[in-house]
Amino acid sequence: MMTREDIDTVKQLLTAPKKIAIIPHRNPDGDAMGSTLGLYHFLQQMGHTPVVITPNEFPDFLAFLPSSETVKVFERDIDGCTKLLQEAELVFTLDFNTLSRTGDCMAAALKNLTVPFVMIDHHQAPDTYAVVTFSDTSFGSTCEMVYHFIQQLGESQYINKTVGTCLYTGIVTDSGSFRFHTTTGTTHRIVAEFIDLGVDNSAIHSLLYDNHSQSRIKILAKSLQNMQVLPQFHTSYMFLTQEDLNSFGHNKGDTEGIVNYGLSMKGICFTAFFTENKDEGIIKISFRSKDGFDVNKYAREHFSGGGHINAAGGKSTESLDATIQKFIATLAHIKIEG
Repeated sequence: MMTREDIDTVKQLLTAPKKIAIIPHRNPDGDAMGSTLGLYHFLQQMGHTPVVITPNEFPDFLAFLPSSETVKVFERDIDGCTKLLQEAELVFTLDFNTLSRTGDCMAAALKNLTVPFVMIDHHQAPDTYAVVTFSDTSFGSTCEMVYHFIQQLGESQYINKTVGTCLYTGIVTDSGSFRFHTTTGTTHRIVAEFIDLGVDNSAIHSLLYDNHSQSRIKILAKSLQNMQVLPQFHTSYMFLTQEDLNSFGHNKGDTEGIVNYGLSMKGICFTAFFTENKDEGIIKISFRSKDGFDVNKYAREHFSGGGHINAAGGKSTESLDATIQKFIATLAHIKIEG
């Protein structure tokens, strides 16, 4: 939770109406978009003029979030978004803790600003750019942290159905539909409050998980077809080449959550999902684990990444084949218990 000093600082920053920029990380997911739009609606009710600026496009399946149509996309309009950032009197960064997570161009624009920053995030090792850093890895989602942020400011009257819809979305996606170990009794009590406010949890779940494009289903099928199992290491992995993605006419968000299928087999405690991105010249990697294996530590040590104990990401500038071979080679030097 925030300290008393942090709460007083935020209250002072929000005393008078301000132009406020709210920033999620690059390739924003449900928690990033839910938290930023939830905060957007909260600040708007307080009389501020907020704007959500994403580094790049967000997935189409999150377009149901209230006011998603107002979101500005930095890569789509660099000059316009840079102007909005320069006009901002306060900046909130949500669901990330180092400015490099917004991409080189947007990070440079953010670093040039002289206004106060407030960080709300649940990842490890936060940077020190913010005047208030609300950082706690025990939370399962940034959306749950935004709920507590509003509560600690003493402004819970602004948590309505619209705010709740946004925050519920991030909680359900980042908790794996409430199955991850960071889901607590408090998490469920918050969700119960949202439902009592009229948040349609069933409809949100359907929009998130029963609303896939044909390309998404074909990409899932190809990923499963490409799956390899290494039982001696209690490990599995999947991969997609750039050609695989292109052949199915993939859209942003089509690969979201596919990595979790690698953990669904008996005896598997560690899985990875490799996606080739020739435009960026990298292999994007998602890691998932269970039974205590720390993929945050693993990703930091081997693939320039990080995240949480059981969910992390990384990247490689080597070829897809070389990256997978490096991954397999590391398994002989780590302990994974099944």
